Amino acid sequence: MPPGLLYLDRSCPTPEANLALDEALLEWCAQSPEREVLRCWESATPFVVLGRANAAATEVDLDTCTRLGLPVLRRCSGGGTVIQGPGCLSYALVLRLDRQPELAGITGANRWILDRHRAVLEDLVGEPVQVEGITDLTRRGRKFSGNAQKRGRTHLLFHGTFLLRFDLALMQRVLRPPSRAPAYREDRTHAGFVDNLLVPAEAVRCCLRECWQASAELADSLEPVLSRLLQERYLLPEWHRRY
Repeated sequence: MPPGLLYLDRSCPTPEANLALDEALLEWCAQSPEREVLRCWESATPFVVLGRANAAATEVDLDTCTRLGLPVLRRCSGGGTVIQGPGCLSYALVLRLDRQPELAGITGANRWILDRHRAVLEDLVGEPVQVEGITDLTRRGRKFSGNAQKRGRTHLLFHGTFLLRFDLALMQRVLRPPSRAPAYREDRTHAGFVDNLLVPAEAVRCCLRECWQASAELADSLEPVLSRLLQERYLLPEWHRRY
């Protein structure tokens, strides 16, 4: 196993910057093959995040989002539409593709990473945690973590969310039934399908750091890459409304 990762605990002041920083980490790591990073963050305000190819009008109640003042943004990775904000801990892993043979393919990467997360979170909550669907973690049959990935030439960005104490009623109001859903969902509404883990965010951060041996704080400046991605993509309405 390669040595541990760098660690970054950084929540940006805007939703756009939070999304851009995940992609900036992927680019930054690609500049030097040995770099790998774990980032944790939590948005101070709620916002909706579309997967790269999601159609906003299909996945989101745009009128309700407008009334509530919720931004509807798009990330660089695939997967489904989510809502993030206070009570939802987000993370990003940037791993070298040569770290582990399973990372060479999408399915293998999903399983290898999520099995590691399942094990440490099971120890934390003291009851069984399952990997279900393609990229979900569940407890008692209800989803508390969704994940997605973007693959580069040398590195993989694998990122996701943990529902800890999130406003699930807000999710029900603004997200439509997903256009693609895993079989285990069984046509449940958002309110019947997801659940909060109800553990402190710091405890989950510690579990992730231990899982990935992320001890050294990332000290390099990411501002040039972050600023460029914001200007080229995340601050442009046409990026978020492309579908």
